[in-house]
Amino acid sequence: MRIMLKLQGKGHAHRPEERKTGYFMTFNQLEYFCAVCRYHSITRAAEEFFVSQPAISIAIRDLEKEFHVKLLNHQKNRISVTSEGELFYKKAEALLAQSHDMYAAFSDITSKLKPLRIAIPPIISTVFFPRIIDAFHEISDTPVELYEYGSVRARSMLDSETLDAAFVNMDFQNLEKYNYHAMLEDRIVYYVSRTHPLADRKAISMEDLEGQRIILLNTDSVLNRQIQSKLRAAGTKANIFMYCSQLYTTLNFVRGGDCGAFLYSTVPANPRDFVAIPLTPQATSRFGIIWKKETFISQRLKNFLDFVQHYDLSKYVPEL
Repeated sequence: MRIMLKLQGKGHAHRPEERKTGYFMTFNQLEYFCAVCRYHSITRAAEEFFVSQPAISIAIRDLEKEFHVKLLNHQKNRISVTSEGELFYKKAEALLAQSHDMYAAFSDITSKLKPLRIAIPPIISTVFFPRIIDAFHEISDTPVELYEYGSVRARSMLDSETLDAAFVNMDFQNLEKYNYHAMLEDRIVYYVSRTHPLADRKAISMEDLEGQRIILLNTDSVLNRQIQSKLRAAGTKANIFMYCSQLYTTLNFVRGGDCGAFLYSTVPANPRDFVAIPLTPQATSRFGIIWKKETFISQRLKNFLDFVQHYDLSKYVPEL
């Protein structure tokens, strides 16, 4: 939301170019400034709003430039508020309180129509994401819509703001383009049936898979790209005969005994039917939640992100 203030001297007519000139102040700038005043810290203000420290500094600098006033004193280990800044802070707090009241009054009307839109990765969504959502609903009545997308597609939808946040495999380039929180690291393993010729291997390399029938995750998966890259680097010509995002389908094919699939160690596969062979050298994937930078974050989304960042997943993930 943006408010515009037009300043002019009394008794003076506008020149044509003055009519086009406005002074713009945003609620985000006020939120950032007030947070710095409360904490006397740009770092803590940035953490509260999930933005970078430069974003906070730029917002306050723009306010000072707009009103031709010094709002903060930057000392060695502490930030203090000037006398003008104290007055500005009181006015800003009052204005923000009114905006929050207005938001609260109308958000109740739209909240039932606009649930949080969250993407989850297909293969490991069965491991712990239902538990996260169930635990969140125990403390919040915010509706959540889950979309099962691979990490590549999820990022594209996040960019277009079709999603609010996405749980993804974080091993991709330009991760810094997003706000993110890493949640866990999991081993990549090669699943085969107990009757597969490679079932007795303690570890397996890409070279060992020459000519083997392999199932990979769909092409919108980061893991797919990781494995394809490793196979090319090893010069291995594997027989990739299916791309699949459904765990049930994948394991049913693997159970047949003549193919294998790259999955994660947390995948719930019955050890009586399957063997999870570690890769050599060991390969892992990082998982976490990402959301778009420099965009409006509703209070409901902020609450969800805060909950996720404090949710303990360690009990669901074996030690590496």
